[in-house]
Amino acid sequence: MDNGAEMPSPPKHRILIVDDDDAQCQLLSDSLSAEGYETGTANDGLDALQKMETFDPDVILTDLNMPRMDGFALMTELRRRDSPTPVIALTGFGSVEKAVAIVHDLKAFWFLEKPVKMGALVPLVERALSQHHLLRENEQLNRELSMQGLLGNLVGKSSGMQGVFSLIRQVAPSSAAVLITGESGTGKEMVAREIHRLSRRAAGPFVAVNCAALPETLIESELFGHEKGAFTGAVERRAGCFEQSHGGTLLLDEIGEMLLQTQSKLLRVLEDLRVRRLGAKTEIQVDTRVIAATNKAPEAAIQQGQLREDLYYRLNVFRIDLPPLRERREDVAAIAEVMIHNLNRRHGTRVTDLMPTVLQRLEDHSWPGNVRELRNVIERAVILAHEGPIRTDHLRLDRSQSIPLPVPRQVGDTLTLEPGLPLSKAVEAYIQLTLTHLKNNRREAAAALGISLRALQTRLDEIHARSEDGSTEAAENEDVTLEDVEVEHILRVLKESGGMVSKAAIRLGMPRTTLNAKMRKLGISRQDIEAG
Repeated sequence: MDNGAEMPSPPKHRILIVDDDDAQCQLLSDSLSAEGYETGTANDGLDALQKMETFDPDVILTDLNMPRMDGFALMTELRRRDSPTPVIALTGFGSVEKAVAIVHDLKAFWFLEKPVKMGALVPLVERALSQHHLLRENEQLNRELSMQGLLGNLVGKSSGMQGVFSLIRQVAPSSAAVLITGESGTGKEMVAREIHRLSRRAAGPFVAVNCAALPETLIESELFGHEKGAFTGAVERRAGCFEQSHGGTLLLDEIGEMLLQTQSKLLRVLEDLRVRRLGAKTEIQVDTRVIAATNKAPEAAIQQGQLREDLYYRLNVFRIDLPPLRERREDVAAIAEVMIHNLNRRHGTRVTDLMPTVLQRLEDHSWPGNVRELRNVIERAVILAHEGPIRTDHLRLDRSQSIPLPVPRQVGDTLTLEPGLPLSKAVEAYIQLTLTHLKNNRREAAAALGISLRALQTRLDEIHARSEDGSTEAAENEDVTLEDVEVEHILRVLKESGGMVSKAAIRLGMPRTTLNAKMRKLGISRQDIEAG
């Protein structure tokens, strides 16, 4: 129903017009305003940069020939700042080759020849706005996915990985050098690729070079390139990694393994981004963003003479420390799920999930090889399982690298159950204590536990099947039923899990659906959890 109130009009898109010709500025401003755009004007590049701080344009329309700072210098500065605002260049050169160079080298959205025809300008502005909108939508989607534990190919809901995701999102749009540290297998190259994907250089190449894997005689050639005949075996000219990554990102992995002499040459290149191929007489200007990674503590490497201190400070503009997998065990389930999905497509398998006992073992493992080791374990298990869930017999883990599970502690007729103890172990311990207290009289034990003799026998058969040595432990006295033990232990684990049923189910060694059903059967409510 119309109540006479006017609906607020949608915000207008803002266009900044940069031209030292006042008449041209006014003509374009009037024409674009008539199309519904909000316009602002600037007389040259410096004026434009100042006005951008308050006007925040969605598109910039700039002339190329202007005093003080011309259009070329303006676009170069915007690119240096990694500004996402699309730029349309106005050129009077009449040279297609020059105009294409503007689009390619200076990252202008497009160009128009003067005199500008509005019939050509307006559709071009609309296309630029559409591209700008898609970029912002993509950034928003990445933020939302990261809150769900996903950022590109990176997975993690833990506080440590959420911190890493936040740093990636902050540094990606900039041009700053990044130093990624972390143990081998933590995913340093994946972080570098994600920074590249979220940067303004995403359409450019991503080149990764492992400094530790290159022979000493070839590392300079690999980095800087060489001319034909520069050394024995140089049968043709070859571009180095800096040239190959022009317009994109270069990852120098294991930077601490590079020779000190090469580190010195690398530092000079990083200062002005100019490289000289081996055997060449002139230098080449390159435009690449450098990301370095190391599995060593940089400070220790400097003290040991393995890393130049000046190079470290040049690379360490923005540092990201990756936590090892053992410090974020809550991410293991999500990482494994993504791995299973990807490996199913690769191997043509139909694996569904992990059995609770498998997940428990994975979370108990210390993972000295980090995510890389987890992937190897999951890939082998996927191939062996082929379809259905992954069972414990599909795993191959070094038990010496596992953390012992909590175990029940019995003192006399008192049993202590620690949070994190699988429910099956708590039940086993209580049954065994009750049987011991009643001198192994199963009929009396069943009555004390509040279950039938047949149910007790079934429980004992299950315990025997699970136990390798047949030994079990259990609870407190014959006046407490088995259901009492289950309720107490479930409530304790739920409280330690912050009331999260899914997390508690993992710690109790059962599927979430089973825990929900058991809670309903035992009458455990949300109020019980909060009161617990």
